[in-house]
Amino acid sequence: MKQLLILIAVPIILAIAAEVSLQLLFGLGNPPLYIADDKIGYLLAPNQRLRRMGNLIAINEYSMRTGAIAQKRDSNTLRVFLLGDSVANGAWWTDQKQTISALMHNQLSQSGQTVEVLNASANSWSPRNELAYLQRFGLFGSQVLVLLINTDDLFGTAPTSLPVGRDLNYPNRKPPLALIELYNRYGKKSKPISGMKEVQNEEGDRVGFNLEAIAGIRAISQHNNAKLLLAHTPLRRELGEPGPRDYELTARKRLLDLTEAQNIPYLDFLPAFNAHPQPETLYRDHIHLSPEGNQFVSERLSQKIDASSLN
Repeated sequence: MKQLLILIAVPIILAIAAEVSLQLLFGLGNPPLYIADDKIGYLLAPNQRLRRMGNLIAINEYSMRTGAIAQKRDSNTLRVFLLGDSVANGAWWTDQKQTISALMHNQLSQSGQTVEVLNASANSWSPRNELAYLQRFGLFGSQVLVLLINTDDLFGTAPTSLPVGRDLNYPNRKPPLALIELYNRYGKKSKPISGMKEVQNEEGDRVGFNLEAIAGIRAISQHNNAKLLLAHTPLRRELGEPGPRDYELTARKRLLDLTEAQNIPYLDFLPAFNAHPQPETLYRDHIHLSPEGNQFVSERLSQKIDASSLN
């Protein structure tokens, strides 16, 4: 009887120990949650504070990766609005203090001025998602709007809420246990999401659709008397030779033409990354930036805002 109790107790104790370890060490069982939106596609659920892989993730009431803000800006405050995708957001692999927006806040605050840097972003957003966010929430009185895109964003598809609650990367509720999340991620084969293939195979001029969205963002910034800075980070494979692929060069040229036609200040990071002595250190993977990359980008964005005032 005693041996039977031991046989029963040991697996239970091990399971409890594993559950606690997964929660405390990795934050499993407590993923960042998303909400669906018929225009934006999806947003990070508001009012979240959690840790994943030891990194703090805090989402405010407006689905920003920013602390709580007043809707109306104080007259003595410089408010910068950073708008982007996972590069701007930092996702689970970036601590709140190491996001581009947090680093910009620290750099811009060195002048002694009161500064707020808002961060409205989410994984896989592209200009059409970002335009829809601004149309929904506005600029919160920001004097500067920084639109941070990467090359893939120029080919982004129309906003959709299909992944929310269906894709493991876009959960809309917490799993019952960390062990269940671990199994779902690594031990269970994911099923195709009905309708996603049609979204991913969107027909028409995707680059044109996204350039039109950027023009829409420009119009919102002008309507709100905010200065717009468009910043563009390259994919890692665009660095060096042979450089961007032909279709990317075409898209880049169309983007440049738009910025010139609409007088949008444009900061293309491709030359700066290529000039870096160790450009590979700027990346975490093929698209996302490392802590060094975040620092590099945030410094140049802050310098652009400080030095030229985007005039």
